[in-house]
Amino acid sequence: MKSKIFIGIFLVIIMIANISLASYSTVTMEVVKEPVCTIEIGENSKFEKRLISKDLANKEVTLQLKVTNEEKVLQPTGEVILVIDNSNSMKETTSSNVARSDLVKASAKTFVTKLLKDNDNLKIGAVSFSSSAEKNQEGYVTLGTTKDATLLSQLTSDVSTLTKAIDNITYVDDTVASYTDLQAGLNMGKQLFSKNDTNKYLIILTDGIPNVILNKNEVTYNEDVISATKKEYDSIVSSGIEVITLLSGIEDDTATIPNTEYTYGEYIEKLFGTSDKPNFGTFYYVTDSEIEQTITNEIYNSLVPKSKALENIKIVDYFPKEIIDNFDFSYVSKASIGTISATVDKTNNSITWTIPKLDVGETATVEYKLKLKENFDSSIVDKILDTNKKVDLTYTDTNDKTESKTSDITPQLKLLEPPPVLPQTGTIVFIGFVMLSIGLVIFSSIKLVNFYKETH
Repeated sequence: MKSKIFIGIFLVIIMIANISLASYSTVTMEVVKEPVCTIEIGENSKFEKRLISKDLANKEVTLQLKVTNEEKVLQPTGEVILVIDNSNSMKETTSSNVARSDLVKASAKTFVTKLLKDNDNLKIGAVSFSSSAEKNQEGYVTLGTTKDATLLSQLTSDVSTLTKAIDNITYVDDTVASYTDLQAGLNMGKQLFSKNDTNKYLIILTDGIPNVILNKNEVTYNEDVISATKKEYDSIVSSGIEVITLLSGIEDDTATIPNTEYTYGEYIEKLFGTSDKPNFGTFYYVTDSEIEQTITNEIYNSLVPKSKALENIKIVDYFPKEIIDNFDFSYVSKASIGTISATVDKTNNSITWTIPKLDVGETATVEYKLKLKENFDSSIVDKILDTNKKVDLTYTDTNDKTESKTSDITPQLKLLEPPPVLPQTGTIVFIGFVMLSIGLVIFSSIKLVNFYKETH
């Protein structure tokens, strides 16, 4: 009986010694697998979750979540005709001490340069318009002819040809040149388009309202001018050409036009409509200070095909309970785009990352660290530990369709305890050895006592 008790005590001592070996200071950690969790988004974009660094001595690893929008950047295709006002009023100095003509020409050159950058699928032409300064045989000026418009450049994809043509726009220093035959400009611009079935854009840049029309040798602001100009617009739109008009240079649209009953604002609205409700295509009614931004950004962006941005991206990263219970979670870097949960949601052991919009070429990242707790549960030793349970991802694609995807691919860790060590050095081993020795002494003493009693 006493020997059985001793054997039990001895086994308990050995078990205690072994358990004490699975401590924070002695356990080691290794990375079993480092697969990259990849979820395809759209045609070329993707989400990735990967282990990016490991500090096994400190029993910690760092993981990164990354979303990249690698959709192909679309470029405008087809044909663009610029119809540029070269009436004398364009030479007026604006509030920024720059001639309006210089603002328009500089903006137009930037515009065509951006459009044609690495783009062989677009051709651009240009014309100017005002009114002819020619005199007939009797010495009178003849207005309302096709000579009120001037060809600057046929359709081309050559940037230098176009910028040179725009630079060469002349502004006749004559009172006749202040007249505006917009119909002539529209008519010539329309004829420059090819017969190809492609995108076609006519862009008008003017600083005045028309007061001359074709086949009418007079200067006037009346219903005939409005009607003829609108009819020219109608013929352009009905042929499938998209029209964009920019009007600037009107200092006071509440003022009455001389010798008429119209204010400038009323005349403009009858012909062009308003920016909110244009009569034809798109209408920009801007101040001189807005010319550059409107031409180089707003009009430019209107020609670029629909954005390939990814929207409403939501990533939910779930963790196994063993990870949450035994590892400390902390962010290494904040979400570069969007917002992410400040802490792990303990109701489902997850973090949620939301990205409202990710444009083409953008990459969003966030990084977090998992570090073994000092009071970890030793039952996880020698087990394969998934760092993540799964990732759920939803987003709105470029066709406004909501997509949902998931993946359970994840890096894996493992904790290891040292193998059993024979009594050599170390406090724990030494104590175990001493206790074993004492046990053997006690066992031998009991045997001797029993032997003595049996023989005496």
